[in-house]
Amino acid sequence: MQKNDLVTVAIEDIGVGGEGIGKVDGYTLFIKDAIIGDVVEAKIVKAKKNYGYARLMNIVTPSENRVEKPACPMARRCGGCQIQEMKYGAQLAFKEGKVRGNLERIGEVPIELLDKVMQPIVGMEEPFHYRNKAQFPFGKDKEGNIVTGFYAGRTHSIIPNRNCLLGVEVNEMILNEIISYMEENKVEPYDETTGKGLIRHVLIRYGFTTKEIMVCLIINGTSIPNAEALCRQLAKISGMTSITLNVNKKQTNVILGDEILPLWGRETITDYIGDIKYQISPLSFYQVNPVQTVKLYQTALEYARLDGNETVWDLYCGIGTISLFLAQKAKQVYGVEIVPAAIKDAKKNAALNKIENAEFYVGKAEEVLPEKYEKDGVYADVIVVDPPRKGCDETLLSTMLQMKPKRIVYVSCDSATLARDLKILCEENYQLEKVAVCDMFPSSVHVETCVLLQRRTM
Repeated sequence: MQKNDLVTVAIEDIGVGGEGIGKVDGYTLFIKDAIIGDVVEAKIVKAKKNYGYARLMNIVTPSENRVEKPACPMARRCGGCQIQEMKYGAQLAFKEGKVRGNLERIGEVPIELLDKVMQPIVGMEEPFHYRNKAQFPFGKDKEGNIVTGFYAGRTHSIIPNRNCLLGVEVNEMILNEIISYMEENKVEPYDETTGKGLIRHVLIRYGFTTKEIMVCLIINGTSIPNAEALCRQLAKISGMTSITLNVNKKQTNVILGDEILPLWGRETITDYIGDIKYQISPLSFYQVNPVQTVKLYQTALEYARLDGNETVWDLYCGIGTISLFLAQKAKQVYGVEIVPAAIKDAKKNAALNKIENAEFYVGKAEEVLPEKYEKDGVYADVIVVDPPRKGCDETLLSTMLQMKPKRIVYVSCDSATLARDLKILCEENYQLEKVAVCDMFPSSVHVETCVLLQRRTM
């Protein structure tokens, strides 16, 4: 195969980035916007020795699972939704199969055991307008007009779109006000190539339960001109609670800086997951899909099987979302997180909910837990882990095995690294008992998994 070759391909799978995968004479091609079951005509844009990338030119035979028209007209151009062209039921089947396949191939879990322990995937009744957080970059189009939206896949080219169907509807009103303010006050958007311009991004958070709204402008400076005018307009929007600035003067792809400057209202908003109230700052990590988060955390709580006498360690605890959920039924919960600001938020959230049986430590989970175990002799009846995509550190897994908790509840955003870690744990006296799959991110390839490991009795 060579660049610019035109080929006809039957799509058999979907890759980690949402690309359709098919083969021509044994040569693997990755084709964006193609879905399982499609037969497509594609033009090769990059050819490696054993695989290549191709651009979808024409759908010869559409998959039975392809929607006639994606809900969002920007779906193909925008990098936010990888599989919106696929019917929602088929998205769920793909994600469930992805988790199952990784557990079988990487985790070496026997098929007969998977048949027994896997629960049906938990989907959404309404798979749009589910995100409580959105970050919109600002720039200019070829005509010099200020635009905002999302980056095209694998680029920093902005696809103008103020009405993302995954976000809440009030986002569009907020973006309209910000662009009107920028135009009226001649405020320039940031230019990545020159490092000049003021407004880089806007971060919007929305409390699904409280209806509180946060707007945080990320700026290449320490102030904005005529801030009062912007605040006056944004404050008219029902639910507006917090307007802040975030300072980021670095020429970097990292969106947020470290410094928050208040402009109007509070510096935080509040929201609930179940009965637990959380205070959320611009820098807080907080699950973006509150509807599914409740289901995921309730599953984790169910799997922990707490009766009020257990000591629980929650590793990679963030702002204490799972920790405080567990503390409702545990004797004592210890949370560990590397980000100091997150631990500060976790302690505030514990106080906010009058929870006194939750204690939090700043540090790497793979360093804090071994130290507490070896020096202080701490133990755990239950360990809950919710690591980043890279999974758990080997040192952490080793300490968990030494501590011999009765149960391990593993929440994962990457079923491949989950499967790798489960293989290690299951080789050392733990039995896989339950697997729950939760669709936290409809229209994307991402999926959350929660598993229960029970220590075998000798």
